[in-house]
Amino acid sequence: MFQAKAFAPYEKLATELLPHSSEGDDGSHDVAHVLRVFKNAMRIQAIEGGDARILAAAVLLHDCVAVEKNSPMRSKASALAADKARAILVELGWARDDIAAVAHAIVAHSFSANITPESLEAKILQDADRLDAIGMVGAGRCFYIGGRMSSALYDPFDPAGSDRELDDKRYVIDHFQTKLFKLADGFQTEAGRALAATRDQRLRDFLAAFMDEI
Repeated sequence: MFQAKAFAPYEKLATELLPHSSEGDDGSHDVAHVLRVFKNAMRIQAIEGGDARILAAAVLLHDCVAVEKNSPMRSKASALAADKARAILVELGWARDDIAAVAHAIVAHSFSANITPESLEAKILQDADRLDAIGMVGAGRCFYIGGRMSSALYDPFDPAGSDRELDDKRYVIDHFQTKLFKLADGFQTEAGRALAATRDQRLRDFLAAFMDEI
């Protein structure tokens, strides 16, 4: 019940969906991540509009299928989550159009899936999820995932990748250049872009400080 209260005013929805919201032991895609994305989404929705109930359900179920970052199935993760979300919401008696709206938001939120979000709710979920990949939380998640993948922190002889091909599977900080620094340019909503600009700068400042120390 305490967890559900954190998702006010959608406590009832959270009570129903939180048991399905995450799988496995990935601390970068756990309930804490879901809650951060929920707060991001509600902050954007308060400015941009959209159906908050559809959005809340999509947030709660957007990572309901766990696929590791280095899995060949990674690009299919959001589609698998959307399929599972459909089944869950059917069991709960949701209307067909509402289920379709939630499923679209989920399938389109993923960076690796490369699916264009068509609805406002889908655009907000994508922005809210990507906000959690940049800024200081994004840096922390990046290093956490690198540890799960047994990656080195950086190439000790060429940390910036000046004379080698960047490889974010081998070196954690390569991921800043291969993906994280690109995210701010792809935000879908005006409110999301404003939040992303601040977090993107924090991420760049973090990497600059890290490079200075090494």
